Amino acid sequence: MGSSESTVPRPPSPPPPNPELDKPWRKFDWGQKEDLKKKLENFCPSHPDVKDIKILLAGPIGAGKSSFINSVDSAFLGRISSRALVDTSGGDSQSFTKNLKGFSIRSGKKTLPFIFKDIMGLEPEAFEGSQTEDIINAVYGHVKDGYKFNQEQALGYNDQHYIREPNLSDQCFCLVYVIAADTVQFTDDRLIDKLRIIRQKISEKGIPQVIVMTKVDDACPLVKNDLRKIYKSKKIKEKMELCSAKVGVPMSHIFPVKNYHDEIDTNNDVDVLILKAIEQIVHIANDRLEDSESF
Repeated sequence: MGSSESTVPRPPSPPPPNPELDKPWRKFDWGQKEDLKKKLENFCPSHPDVKDIKILLAGPIGAGKSSFINSVDSAFLGRISSRALVDTSGGDSQSFTKNLKGFSIRSGKKTLPFIFKDIMGLEPEAFEGSQTEDIINAVYGHVKDGYKFNQEQALGYNDQHYIREPNLSDQCFCLVYVIAADTVQFTDDRLIDKLRIIRQKISEKGIPQVIVMTKVDDACPLVKNDLRKIYKSKKIKEKMELCSAKVGVPMSHIFPVKNYHDEIDTNNDVDVLILKAIEQIVHIANDRLEDSESF
C-alpha cells in the first residue's frame, strides 16, 4: 500500500508595511515658491553694520554641501548653476573642497544679503577632514576666505589667514549640518564626537544649528517617484528623527531637500523645498544677529 503525506498549506505572507503615512506629518505649501523668492529677495539683515548674513555649511564627505549651494543658486536663477565645484568621480574617500570659500546667492541681477561658507568635509578619523577647531574658528569669524584646510593641524593664531579680532560681518550666525539621508553618516561615533565638540563650543555663544538632509530621493523610493510625498514618507521621518537624536538638533530645525544632480532644467517642487529651507535658515540666523550684543 502506498502512503502520501498531507501537505499543510503555508499561511500567506503578510503584506509589506505601507511606506506612506495616512497624512503629512508636517504642513507644507507646495505653491509658495514665488512668494518665498520675493520674501528672500527683499530680506534685509537686522543689524546696520552687517550687509551679508554668513552661514557656515559643515558635513561629512559626499553629503552634498557644494551641491546644496548650487541648488540654492539654481532655485533663484531658474536654471542649473554649478558655481561650487562638485566631485562627480564617485570617490568619496577625500573631500573635494579644500579651501574656505564664501558663495553669495544671486536672483537675476540682484545679489542677496546672505553668504554660504563652504568648508572641507568632515571625516571620522581624528586628524582627517576639517579640524573641529577650524570649524569653530570659522563660525566665530577668525578664518579668512581662501584658507586651505590642513588635515594634520588646525589654523594657528599667527597664520596669515587668522583674523585676530573679527568684526560682526566676519562672523557666521548659523551652522548648517548637511547630512545625506541615504546613508545618515553621523551614526559613526567618531563623527558624533566631533559634532558634539563643535556643538558645545558654539552653543556657548548661542549660535543656532540646523540640519539640511539631502539625497531624500536616494533614501526612499516613495519620494523618488513623487517628491511631494516627502512628509508622508515613514522612512524620511525616521531618518530625520535619527539625526535629531544623534546630533541634538530639534526636528523643527531639520529640512529635507533634494539637490540638483543630473537635471538640466529646474523643477518647482525641488525649488520650493530648498527655498523654504533657506527662508528658515536665514531667519534663524537673523534672530541670532539681533542678539549680537552678547557676542
